[in-house]
Amino acid sequence: MIFKFYNTKTAKKEEFIPSNPNEVKIYSCGPTVYNFAHIGNIRSFLFVDVLRRALKLGGFHLNQTMNITDIDDKIIREAIAGGVSVEEFTKPWTDAFFEDLKSLNIQSLEHYPKATESIGDMISIVGKLKEKGLAYEKDGSLYYSIQKFSKYGKLSHIDVSGMKSGARYDADEYEKEDVRDFVLWKNRKTEGEKAWESELGIGRPGWHLECSAMIRKIYNSGIDIHTGGIDLLFPHHENEVALSEGAFPEETFVGTWLHCEHLLVDGEKMSKSKGNFYTLRDILAKGYDVKQIRYHLISAHYRSKLNFSLKKLDESKQALERLQNTLFRIMSVLDFNWDKLDSSQSDLLRERIKTERIRSFVIDFEAAVADDLNIPKALAAIFDFVREVNSGLDSNAWDNNNLTEMIYSFQVFDQILGLLSFEKPLETIDANDKTNIEEKIAERIMAKQNKDFAKADSIRKELLEQGIQLLDNKDGTTSWKRNQ
Repeated sequence: MIFKFYNTKTAKKEEFIPSNPNEVKIYSCGPTVYNFAHIGNIRSFLFVDVLRRALKLGGFHLNQTMNITDIDDKIIREAIAGGVSVEEFTKPWTDAFFEDLKSLNIQSLEHYPKATESIGDMISIVGKLKEKGLAYEKDGSLYYSIQKFSKYGKLSHIDVSGMKSGARYDADEYEKEDVRDFVLWKNRKTEGEKAWESELGIGRPGWHLECSAMIRKIYNSGIDIHTGGIDLLFPHHENEVALSEGAFPEETFVGTWLHCEHLLVDGEKMSKSKGNFYTLRDILAKGYDVKQIRYHLISAHYRSKLNFSLKKLDESKQALERLQNTLFRIMSVLDFNWDKLDSSQSDLLRERIKTERIRSFVIDFEAAVADDLNIPKALAAIFDFVREVNSGLDSNAWDNNNLTEMIYSFQVFDQILGLLSFEKPLETIDANDKTNIEEKIAERIMAKQNKDFAKADSIRKELLEQGIQLLDNKDGTTSWKRNQ
């Protein structure tokens, strides 16, 4: 598969050619762990998952990273207010993040570094910037002088010619389009504030520094792809470029930048004040299924705004049932087993789909995926396939070889979707099984109360493997349902 991606840096679609096809290096901006991830965050995590699945389907070997921001202004403020350490405050939110990933069938990456584990690497980059005259001190803190970095603004295509000289920002986040020098090392302001002692003084690194430091720590070089939400393009990603290419001017920091668009809710920006702010747990508590949510959030093109709505979740359920019922219909006709293959065996899957009429749909699907992850077009190919399959089943036009090839085709589709079941439908849960499930849930609640999060996670995983989905919200497990 030849992939083409829209590269934010060049503002055009380009063929993707990694520096080393045997190890494609990808970095994605991850969560700031101070609360449950909202569905806008979830969309960006699913975008990363689709990218990963697509490249694996295309035969690439990946070395992929997503950071965990476990220190910033908000976290420090909340930890102080709660009278706990930063580590105590962030742990349950970090655990919740990984629970969300598992619930949504998001594949695990190779690396999940934490900011607090990378302080020395951040200090090292600041040292490089000082050596090159790009950093200066003011009131005990260190700042990056963006006027001294000639390429500043090239990634986000922002004109910095009229910027105010010497204007600075201490905050980790600030207004978009506001071009100012950003903080590298923040001098500790109060005794209760989390800080580190170093040659830079007693303080902590600024937020923009952590991604550059983690990329350097893990890869010791630049990377092939960097992803994130479009809201991070400026200033965060622009500042990353300034940091990395300022410290290591002989290297290209990132080859391809991919940015995921905003999520709207019922046509409006998500906001707690508008009552349209949802976490994954909020949606599950309303009785919706994780598969519906995954389908809805990946169904729009990543560079298009996605308009989330509960009505569209219902439509997603219908669409999924159509796919799954067609697959079950094929399975019910066949009286023998087939191999369940994964993305590492994608070439073998393709080889087994020999019928040109069937293979054409797989070709159309893969072409859409390779074309800048055009999932709407890929879904259209799948539903064209479903119509063809059902029409042939109605007229007894398919033989067993055709039907087996169709199952292999569904396996190719599910390398990206991550939604289909290739097992026989579960039988109705009897009273004994129901009692066992309820006992497991009670055991999990007790484990969480005792802060035995590993055991709680293990019970949730055990039930999920049995096809049982727990419906959690911030108050705990409220109910459960059987996945279809």
